[in-house]
Amino acid sequence: MQTTSLRKGENMVVSSARTVLEVSVPCLSADVSALLLGADGKVRGDQDLVFYNHPAQDGVSVAGAAVTADLPRMPADVHRVIVVVSADPLQPGAVFTRAPQLSITQSGTTPASFTAPDFMAGETVVVLAELYRRGDGWKIRAVGQGYATGLAGLATDYGVEVDSEPEPAAPPLPAQPRKTDPETASVDLTKIERQAPGLLAPARQAGHVLADRGMTGRRAAVYLILDHDWHMEELYESFAVQAFAERVLALSANLDDDGTVPVIFSSGREPFLEEIRLNNYRGRIEQLHTQVDWSWGNVADAMRRAVSHYQESGATDPAFVVTQVGDEPWDKAEVRSMLQNTASLGIFWLFVGFGRGKLAFYKNLNASASATFTNVAFYDAGKNPARFPANGSTPALSTPSRLGCASEATSVSVSPSGRMRLAALPAGAVV
Repeated sequence: MQTTSLRKGENMVVSSARTVLEVSVPCLSADVSALLLGADGKVRGDQDLVFYNHPAQDGVSVAGAAVTADLPRMPADVHRVIVVVSADPLQPGAVFTRAPQLSITQSGTTPASFTAPDFMAGETVVVLAELYRRGDGWKIRAVGQGYATGLAGLATDYGVEVDSEPEPAAPPLPAQPRKTDPETASVDLTKIERQAPGLLAPARQAGHVLADRGMTGRRAAVYLILDHDWHMEELYESFAVQAFAERVLALSANLDDDGTVPVIFSSGREPFLEEIRLNNYRGRIEQLHTQVDWSWGNVADAMRRAVSHYQESGATDPAFVVTQVGDEPWDKAEVRSMLQNTASLGIFWLFVGFGRGKLAFYKNLNASASATFTNVAFYDAGKNPARFPANGSTPALSTPSRLGCASEATSVSVSPSGRMRLAALPAGAVV
């Protein structure tokens, strides 16, 4: 279907009919709202803020990520309707990096879309578009204005009264150490015995680590990101990367019983997504990586692809993304922002460094006293991880005392919906 694409600042005529404006926000939990403005460009009163707790006013309604404006029902003193998207206040530190996208539809007309330029200044609120009166009709303008000052900045411009401080999220609940009954705590590894007996030993080892941390029975969707930079060629050829992927697959058997781990290769081009399964794991990485060009790895794009896949999957369990890195990222600010923005989504990142590049960025993510990455850990496996042998056997798992990172503390947080989210997993279950 043909679509009209608007650029920032452009406008177009819309018919005086029911108009649906739907927002899509990559890699960020966000709230959508609308403001009804009078001739002076200000709200007429508190009732003109339409959001999830006040979902309808004078022909404008908000449902999830969509704003619906029934233009024929609009009172004469409403001159403009603006569409606002804001970072979830229960997600501290969240900012926009990738721009929100807007689709505009009316029955019987060509749909339109608008994607604002990406934001770089720590914006937490964005005015995406505005419907406004022009003569006897209506037009829509693509705005794309961000506010690093948050809702307070929006209030200044439109006369909205907002709470100065959002209600804090429920604090993390520390994991309670508990004794486990081997008969009830063990994970059923029958599928591995049947389909991949070579992974049975590492799967059991991973299960012991999880049991020691009081995490037996936890569920998580496991992902694997692999660096496909030039300097990684030797490690692919020596099957070190293959052996590493097998350990991740063995861990997934204790956390996710579908026997499949999505694998994303990080390269300079669009990330390459495939999967490794219990019934095809032997030589799988060698088979897949030959389909990817050697290039400068782009870990941020690969991370974004993992987040998109997780969100599109509709999974209710948290995600545990094991990210193998061989050098520092191109855009450190983008990676930091993504880590902050995915914390409240129940996504935990374990960066495992091996290769010949620089890894200081990952080592120092939680080195600062002001570090806020409760969903991040790092493990340095060395320049050539000889402990990942090519024959598929695996050595003893590392212990938490070897980590020196955030993964030494396992915690569970409760989301606003009451769903338990995994905030940390021990790196010792992988390496």
